[in-house]
Amino acid sequence: MKMIIAIVRPDRLKDVEDSLKAAGFPSLTEIGVRGRGKQRGITIGEMKYDKLPKEMLLMVCRDEDAEEIISIIMKTGRTGNIGDGKIFVLNVEDVVTIRTGQRGNDAL
Repeated sequence: MKMIIAIVRPDRLKDVEDSLKAAGFPSLTEIGVRGRGKQRGITIGEMKYDKLPKEMLLMVCRDEDAEEIISIIMKTGRTGNIGDGKIFVLNVEDVVTIRTGQRGNDAL
């Protein structure tokens, strides 16, 4: 199993979520975050914005679904401008559904 952590622009969030849902991946956790990448924020006139608002999506999926999910996020989240975000992919040892006790892929 994989955990996909995607940091996306707030204005791209709905399109990313809708595309994932339409492709059969409705389960996710969304968290509003602030941060910066290599560009170290942006400067507009005299104002320096050190940390920018982003949305973080957390998803756990079967190994075989990870590439499709990444592709969907990249396609719908990309504007082509600096600050489009990042996708991190981590290995997950186990998943447990609290209510039923199901584990592994059965818990997804």
